[in-house]
Amino acid sequence: MTTQQDSAPERIAVVTGGAGAIGTAITQALRDTGHRTVVLDRAGDVACDLGSEASTRAAAATVLRRYGRCDVFVHCAAAFDQVTIADVDAATWRHVQAVNVESALWLLQAFIPGMAERGFGRIVFITSDTFWAPPFPALLAYVASKGALLGVMRTLAITLGADGIAVSAVAPGLTDTPASRVVNTDEQFDATVDRQALKRRLAPDDTAAAVAYLASDGAAAMTGQVLCADGGLILR
Repeated sequence: MTTQQDSAPERIAVVTGGAGAIGTAITQALRDTGHRTVVLDRAGDVACDLGSEASTRAAAATVLRRYGRCDVFVHCAAAFDQVTIADVDAATWRHVQAVNVESALWLLQAFIPGMAERGFGRIVFITSDTFWAPPFPALLAYVASKGALLGVMRTLAITLGADGIAVSAVAPGLTDTPASRVVNTDEQFDATVDRQALKRRLAPDDTAAAVAYLASDGAAAMTGQVLCADGGLILR
């Protein structure tokens, strides 16, 4: 006998930046919870330059043509170009905002109508606890972009709730990844752990678990919220 659950279509989860350490962990966590995943990245299931509006819009069209839908959208991609107020220039600023904020808007313009038509959608933005505690001046453009994402998240949560679409965010702390080890010493990791309530280094799976929860039916009443997966460094 086929039940309604058995016959329900498989949920398609689109993850930007899914080729990175945290993105890979998120993609795996979503697969483990029954989603079919689509990675949008330069070397993803759908190749995309998220710094280009044209490339991003083309990738969205490819997702819908190839997979038919997007039920869960996770925006994990991020540009980390470092620049202080003294030497910030338009090209660097615009690149960070294009990748970290604008690409999500172009993709969601394509994906939201289908979510609304089906009466279900989950949108999760990966932000950062640096928004509340910027660690050093050169993260100006990055921190600003994460603040912008929080504004987008709150606005869309109000805008899309009536269509059954939940919009939330996960804010990781300093996470032990190959990329973060390039710019952080062991002493810097240890200093961050000392400031956390939970005294251990954060791993990509910490962020992935929070995303998997927000994408699940168990989070049906969650929208417009930020989960800080940072070991208790930021208490909100």
